[in-house]
Amino acid sequence: MIFANLSLALEAVRRNTLRSVLTMLGVVIGVAAVVMMVTLGQSASAKITGEVASLGNNLLIVSPGRRQNGPPSGPMKPFDLADVAAMEAAVGADGLVAPESSSQTAVVYGSANHLTTLRGVTPAYLEVRAYDVAEGRTIYEADVNGGSLVCLIGVTTQTELFGGASALGQSVRLGHAPCTVVGVLAPKGKSTMGQDQDDTILLPLTAMQRRVMGDDHVAMVFVSVSDEGRIPRVQKRVQDALHVRRRVQAGLEDDFTVSDMREVAATLSTVTSVLTAFLGAVGAVSLLVGGIGIMNIMLVSVTERTREIGVRLAIGARPGDIRLQFLVESVVLSVLGGTIGVVVGLLGALGATKALDLTFTPNFAVVGGSFIFCAVVGVAFGWLPAQRASALDPIVALRHE
Repeated sequence: MIFANLSLALEAVRRNTLRSVLTMLGVVIGVAAVVMMVTLGQSASAKITGEVASLGNNLLIVSPGRRQNGPPSGPMKPFDLADVAAMEAAVGADGLVAPESSSQTAVVYGSANHLTTLRGVTPAYLEVRAYDVAEGRTIYEADVNGGSLVCLIGVTTQTELFGGASALGQSVRLGHAPCTVVGVLAPKGKSTMGQDQDDTILLPLTAMQRRVMGDDHVAMVFVSVSDEGRIPRVQKRVQDALHVRRRVQAGLEDDFTVSDMREVAATLSTVTSVLTAFLGAVGAVSLLVGGIGIMNIMLVSVTERTREIGVRLAIGARPGDIRLQFLVESVVLSVLGGTIGVVVGLLGALGATKALDLTFTPNFAVVGGSFIFCAVVGVAFGWLPAQRASALDPIVALRHE
């Protein structure tokens, strides 16, 4: 009986193709919106997780100035090498400390010039920030101690300055200072904020301070903790060391910020999840609208097919058979709409992730749940028309014009 009803339902859909498509439209839009929003949300979360991992493992970022939901409050006293030494002593064997001094500078090679980010670093920086050297060598401690004008170049900067030619051994001009390229960094891609991490040049911190910046300032310090469980203790020790070094009195606001990247990632993921849930709920409203549309069309169908119902009842069909027939037809409409909606949603999410440079990560649990929800919508909104059809008096139904 269930297969016979399924065949009747498919025949009814085929017989009224345009009306069936318009009836399913609300379900299609609702399912497509839910699938697309959830997929985009998961893709964004995966992007955030990957970007935080690309910054380095178990990372603390120490920056001058107090940040409270915005830019630093009050005058910002920069870090210097003595502050870095105090942090290194506080961290000890529990991790690595990597200072950074940065500046946007025009880099010139021959007739080519390119505005890029210069970063003065120490050898630990590459390990802390998860940079790999694709060609050449890294920056050595001797380069930092001697203030050597050598540099590592990112692939984007290499392309802008050298095209397809090799950069190793070439001399580029950083402002007024010549610098020899000793290595090329492996690609890292874009950051969470859309910044190209390969558009950069790394050089020894002391060379950056003396020859480019003209001061001993350190923009920020990265601390990579060897064990995730030790992060809170290391964070506390770094704060205590900076309190002493920068003479921050008890009860006064710190003039620096120590950020745990795990907390930043968790906050961003939470925001993404909330937005995804909200947008998914908005899309689910379309499912309810689609369900109401199915109910209205099924009520019209009951009226149109009153004589057919009367004939079936007259030749021995039970009210339960009539009810089942219309319930199956309602579920078929809803599930067909859900199938089309899933396909449209996945294709839309695929296109959106490509446009936004995200990894396409579909949630098949949501896809499966959409089919189940569509079946529930079909039963819920098809019950009233089916019940009305099953309650018809056979004699009255046969007389219906």
